[in-house]
Amino acid sequence: MGLLEVSGPVMTGPSSSHTLGALRIARFVYKLMGIPDSVVFTLHGSFALTYKGHGTDRALLAGIIGLKADDPRVKDAYKLAKDVGLKYEFEFADLGDVHPNTVLIKAHKGDLYNEVEGSSIGGGAIRITKINGVECSLAGDYPALVVVNKDRPGALKGILDCINVNIANVYLRRVNALEGIALTIIELDENPTEEVLECIRTLKNVIEVYAVRLEEGEII
Repeated sequence: MGLLEVSGPVMTGPSSSHTLGALRIARFVYKLMGIPDSVVFTLHGSFALTYKGHGTDRALLAGIIGLKADDPRVKDAYKLAKDVGLKYEFEFADLGDVHPNTVLIKAHKGDLYNEVEGSSIGGGAIRITKINGVECSLAGDYPALVVVNKDRPGALKGILDCINVNIANVYLRRVNALEGIALTIIELDENPTEEVLECIRTLKNVIEVYAVRLEEGEII
């Protein structure tokens, strides 16, 4: 039995599933693109039912502006979101055959747009299950690269050749067959360096690249 099972995660409450998990899912989006200009949180199942009662709303707002789980300012998330000029909306929908504690986050920042679906699976643990329509299973405990690339022979090889750290997992999907666009998600054992990112950016088949970096010993 691990320490987490005995004492629970360090967090601002009240619920590890409805508060901590929700915060970590939203914080993944923050790590992906920074504080967005606007965001829509689509709550499914138990998340939709508990919403304000278990602080899921505050947790999502806290995570999307970059607060960590043990930050006492989580309780002030509405005020802090207003202070940074974040436009936000909560809606409720059936997202299909997914975990009851699931949220779909649609975030805009300038010309950038990302959709991230994630589930809080208990004890503060999460699974990022989709990024821009690509199915994946990210726990938030590895750094990651998200690459929008042209769907052409050699595109994936070029990306992988730029990476000089061990690769944990790779997810790849064609997202627009007509335009020849694919999305590649790569989990790494170490944070990607600026040199790695610059190498990927210069590839002729790469359109955009995002990095989710973690501090030493951090999980999102």
